[in-house]
Amino acid sequence: MEVINWADFEKVELRAGTIVEVMPFPEAKKPAWKVKVDFGELGIKWSSAQITIHYQEEDLIGKQIIGVINFPKKQIGKFMSEFLVTGFPDENGAIVLTTTERKVPNGAKLI
Repeated sequence: MEVINWADFEKVELRAGTIVEVMPFPEAKKPAWKVKVDFGELGIKWSSAQITIHYQEEDLIGKQIIGVINFPKKQIGKFMSEFLVTGFPDENGAIVLTTTERKVPNGAKLI
């Protein structure tokens, strides 16, 4: 594991956002959802997330998640991902979303 300093950590824009729309992503190589997330003043952004094992569309709407919003956009097939959805793999490798324990303002930065 590489050790980083505080200035390196501060460069990563880990922000809270609320999922406002979910769509199937059948073109993805691995099962995934397209998620539209409201990051408050930072805007509404789309991403894809391989979270179909633990989450259905109706489970995701209104859920507040943590995303990295300062990576470059990434083309995934015909879809443009605008941020990175964060999560942890469970014991079988399925992703569990990183969420806030309580509601915080959309766009709040993890510190």
